[in-house]
Amino acid sequence: MNVSEPMLPPVRGMVDRDGRLVEADQRLHDLNARAGGDIGQPLAVPQIAALARLAQRLGILVSRGVVAADGPDDLELWVRAEPESAATSGNVRLHITGWRSRAAWQPAAAAEERATDFLRSEGDWLWETDSALRLTFLSLSAGARYGFDAGAMLGQPLTRLFVLGEGDGGVFPILGGLALQQRFDDQVATIRATGHRVRLAATPRTDAHGAFSGFVGAAYALDDSVPPTVIPPAAPAAADAVTTAFAMRLDQALRAPLDRIIANADSIHAQSEGPLRQDYADYAADIASAGRHLMGLVDDLVDLQAIERPDFVVAKEAIDLADVARRAAGLLQVRASEAKVRIDRPSLGETLAATGEFRRALQVLVNLIGNAVRYSPTDGMVWVRAEREGTVAAVIVADQGKGIALADQARIFEKFERVDPREVGGSGLGLYIARRLARAMGGDVTVDSAPGQGARFVFTLPGR
Repeated sequence: MNVSEPMLPPVRGMVDRDGRLVEADQRLHDLNARAGGDIGQPLAVPQIAALARLAQRLGILVSRGVVAADGPDDLELWVRAEPESAATSGNVRLHITGWRSRAAWQPAAAAEERATDFLRSEGDWLWETDSALRLTFLSLSAGARYGFDAGAMLGQPLTRLFVLGEGDGGVFPILGGLALQQRFDDQVATIRATGHRVRLAATPRTDAHGAFSGFVGAAYALDDSVPPTVIPPAAPAAADAVTTAFAMRLDQALRAPLDRIIANADSIHAQSEGPLRQDYADYAADIASAGRHLMGLVDDLVDLQAIERPDFVVAKEAIDLADVARRAAGLLQVRASEAKVRIDRPSLGETLAATGEFRRALQVLVNLIGNAVRYSPTDGMVWVRAEREGTVAAVIVADQGKGIALADQARIFEKFERVDPREVGGSGLGLYIARRLARAMGGDVTVDSAPGQGARFVFTLPGR
């Protein structure tokens, strides 16, 4: 349907007490069929089905407008749902008018979407702002990889995350893009938290009235010490080339869509656009949780491909391992709070000089502390301690979980291994990757545990 037809007679139908469509005029029958339903099956148009359930539950006539998807268009309908006595049939009679077709909402114009798609496919990670250049979105993986708290940055000015650098002629490309509301590509910036250098590119976005509403942008790593999310191959053998290409395409194809799915689901769960039925908000939370799980799998698979290459190397940087431990604990604070677990991290004045790659050390500790939080009981405690043991710098992560049997302590560091496969979450790659990274930096990850006595993981690096 592509036009408004206000003079058509009302369309009638009936839903039984189990939500099945048992009677329908032709127009309703066709709409239901396009949604995948049929007579005698559950009503497949969610908005009408929800109204029928509401009328049945309340036992009163419910009448309101709804918008239902119909192919490429949306339909504006006025639905009256009138329940019959539960003592007789429990059916709900439907009386539908309106049937006004309109173009479905699209998030951006096609040109904007094409420009955004190029950024998503080429950038190492993504960011977005509103018209006042406040951050409204950051790739979830960016914080762990670059050493800042992505969640805490949302709502902050762009310059809270980046120190912007001058371009040719002393100009700032982002200011030119803002003034002319056009794309910019060469804004050099430094991440305040770590000093890592990136190049920013972005395309403007507009609202429904055509007014500037912010930027959709990507960041590209400029430092050798912070490789992009996907590590390009260096003259691999034929089999390695296929594996590397697959990992690159997997990462590029899945990361940006998953980021958006998670961000939108979180927004729905928070009811930031207005009140929402609690079960719908809970569904959104489930979607966000599943999205994060899939994002973790993508990260693990890309890391696995990288660390198993024969030419994999890590940077040798002077790092403060106590500071890295504090940052890792901070990144997991929200997860710990939701699980009602406390993290006791190294104090602010504590330092522990070590040699390693900042990003990889942070990745190892996020995995170890995240595991400790996951397996801790409610109201439990996770201890994170930074110590020097001779020439070795060590971070110890201890929890109050159920512990690990001696027979399993070697197995948990193997690829795709989990102590209890029935437990939800995890890919069986985290500890394998953590130990491989630690050893690549000249250190190690070890465990000391017993059933019922918690676990104690030790991450070591060469001291300075």
